[in-house]
Amino acid sequence: MMERLFTMLGAGLMFLGVAAGAFGAHGLSGYFLRFPELEGTFETAVRYHIYHALALLAVGWAATRWPGALTTWAGYLLFTGVIIFSGSLYLLV
Repeated sequence: MMERLFTMLGAGLMFLGVAAGAFGAHGLSGYFLRFPELEGTFETAVRYHIYHALALLAVGWAATRWPGALTTWAGYLLFTGVIIFSGSLYLLV
């Protein structure tokens, strides 16, 4: 059950990360011309967003091989981390 949850969360976050990156590259280009210091912040947010999504996909796979509290906690903490870290950087931009 947890493997499905973490795989779905990872896939959903991957979709949102790619969409955020595309939006930053194409939709915010004029904004970054006015505020170039924020472009690096946005790129960092997208990069770590993608890393967390990949890690959640890996946790989904690991939960099929080694089910238990460790993989469950890893998945929940990764999801919380992407919301807090990347989310705060997105809000900053």
